[in-house]
Amino acid sequence: MRVHFIAIGGSAMHNLAIALHLKGYQVTGSDDEIFEPSKGRLDRYSLLPNSIGWNDSRVTSDLDAIILGMHAREDNPELLKAQELGLKIYSYPEYIYEQTKDKTRIVIGGSHGKTSITSMILHVLNYHNIDHDYMVGAQLEGFECMVKLSKDAKIAVLEGDEYLSSPIDRRPKFHLYHPNIALLSGIAWDHINVFPTFENYVEQFEIFIDKIEPNGTIVYCELDENVKNVSQNAAANIKQVPYGTHQHRIENGISILKDEEGNEHSLEIFGEHNLQNLNGALLVCQEVGVSKSDFYKAIQSFSGASKRLELVKRTATSVMYKDFAHSPSKLKATTQALKTQFPERELIACMELHTFSSLNKEFLSQYDGAMKNADKAFVYYSPKTLAHKKLQDLSPEEVKNAFNSDNITVFTDSNVLVENLRNNNWQNKNLLMMSSGNFDGVDFAELAEELLV
Repeated sequence: MRVHFIAIGGSAMHNLAIALHLKGYQVTGSDDEIFEPSKGRLDRYSLLPNSIGWNDSRVTSDLDAIILGMHAREDNPELLKAQELGLKIYSYPEYIYEQTKDKTRIVIGGSHGKTSITSMILHVLNYHNIDHDYMVGAQLEGFECMVKLSKDAKIAVLEGDEYLSSPIDRRPKFHLYHPNIALLSGIAWDHINVFPTFENYVEQFEIFIDKIEPNGTIVYCELDENVKNVSQNAAANIKQVPYGTHQHRIENGISILKDEEGNEHSLEIFGEHNLQNLNGALLVCQEVGVSKSDFYKAIQSFSGASKRLELVKRTATSVMYKDFAHSPSKLKATTQALKTQFPERELIACMELHTFSSLNKEFLSQYDGAMKNADKAFVYYSPKTLAHKKLQDLSPEEVKNAFNSDNITVFTDSNVLVENLRNNNWQNKNLLMMSSGNFDGVDFAELAEELLV
């Protein structure tokens, strides 16, 4: 098979390119910019384009497939050439489905928790040497490539993102996977630039449920009313499996599961949202034949998904965590988790407004009370990022009012925020850094070494 990637440098695209190369396909690609870590990883497999930029001579009639990334535009010269030649053009999710259509597809959907739940399932399957294919949107520790596609695996575990598929296919990615087993973790309005109303956003999850294969299964978090309503409207031949927070207790900052037999299992992860994610992962694993006892045995060594409530440093009296969180529901869950786990310690939580949705003046009111569980909450945004995204100016007062809690301090200069952190005594205090960015260049590991001594 000869496959050409238009926009091969994307985080998802380059992983798929490597996976197909490892499967024995002839893979080529192009892009107008490729950054690390994609660049180095493509180069390691001799898949890095020999020149940067688009060149329609790379698109020839003997190609079996074109895979089109979101980074490309509709008028991309290579795309136009492929259309002119009548080549088969796939979006990323379409090609993933094409590669897994004869397997049992497990698709993890939801506004939050997707990566964590997918990671838990992969961890358990790997622990018990159960062969499976997979696709995960984030780079996870211990994985060379975040896509695996094979001939022999009977199971495929896919993270189901609701963002758009390609420049010429405006369907959400998770509509294209047609799961046999689906999981829905939560619905909290996101991607305001694509789904302008909450109702429009919820509709995408209704379609996702409708795409479950006949006689399939929907595992869903019944604590989320929107998820519950959408899932309970599944077709009559779809098995419904609800879940909530797994029974547990906390002792000396460690969460301990209780199973139905009264046995206890210490965890490396914590927080109600993670104990909900774990419960969902348990039910999915049971659907593919993993026993409860085998699940518990494996999950004790799960340390969390990369950048999802990830430990940066621990001392006798303090911890620092970082989290990819940026949406209101994630901020609320993550700050609550850390405060509940260490109730005797002061929590200083910092978040960066970085995404299109979070910086949008119309969306900002969704953050009402999102960080009220922190003792001190620092909110940072860059006026330069607002200008780059061509969004309306925001004042610190507007941001503070939107979060609507007395513990909020707003910063527009990350150096001033860091200096404020330096001026704290960190005995019996915990620090939480939340962003899909990095607070304009803050090295979290270096910061932890400086503050927590």
